[in-house]
Amino acid sequence: MCGRYVSTADPATLAVELDALDETGDSGRDRRGPDYNVAPTTEVLTVVARHDGDDPDGPVRRRVRRMRWGLVPPFAEEVGGSAPLINARSESVATKPSFARSLRHKRCLVPMDGWYEWQVEPAPDGRPRKVPYFMAPADGSRICMAGVWAEWRDPRNPKAPPLSSTAILTAQSVEQLGNVHERMPLILPAERWDAWLDPDSLGHPDLIVPSLEAISAIEIRRVSAKVNSIRNNGPELLQPDDGAGDQMVLL
Repeated sequence: MCGRYVSTADPATLAVELDALDETGDSGRDRRGPDYNVAPTTEVLTVVARHDGDDPDGPVRRRVRRMRWGLVPPFAEEVGGSAPLINARSESVATKPSFARSLRHKRCLVPMDGWYEWQVEPAPDGRPRKVPYFMAPADGSRICMAGVWAEWRDPRNPKAPPLSSTAILTAQSVEQLGNVHERMPLILPAERWDAWLDPDSLGHPDLIVPSLEAISAIEIRRVSAKVNSIRNNGPELLQPDDGAGDQMVLL
């Protein structure tokens, strides 16, 4: 799965890199800094491709937008009524009611620097403990995960603006990532972006399979247990850890 990640991208810079429009509204004092411990329900950066003015005959442009991480299906009665839908399994995303319509009509990219995963390992005293690992391209480049998104309108307040939210697709872990966790976020290589984002396409099942080339570039390193708490947020979370420090002990 993918339950915590790092995003240091500035939306304006990201828009330039991806030839997209920055629709986040981030500017001046409202501009947000890097997030080294992105947690569920946080507003995160995404990339979509939509027609100008939602006119089906208008040009299609990539757009950088902020969305809540934790997809809220359009049919939900409220936000936060259950555990946030932060991940969607690629094997079943096409058939799950919460995700199927989004897969057909609302697909996105979720840019990130890398993601965290935890293993349960024995502590020196024999008790199990959760040990965090960080996975990212060895060359420091940014990666984009396959995502789906939705717009939810409050049935009790129809005039309120819609809430945009997203979930990250996951797949069975392969190669070296299988040594850390059985699931992994689905990395989309750049050559798949246009087809994945195409608003006039109903989706391509062949796009949601792992790219072995992208996965082979991922480096895994053990990092500080400070990442276990979402209150901690800074570049020090990415420093390699030798395991000498305390980890979260499972009682």
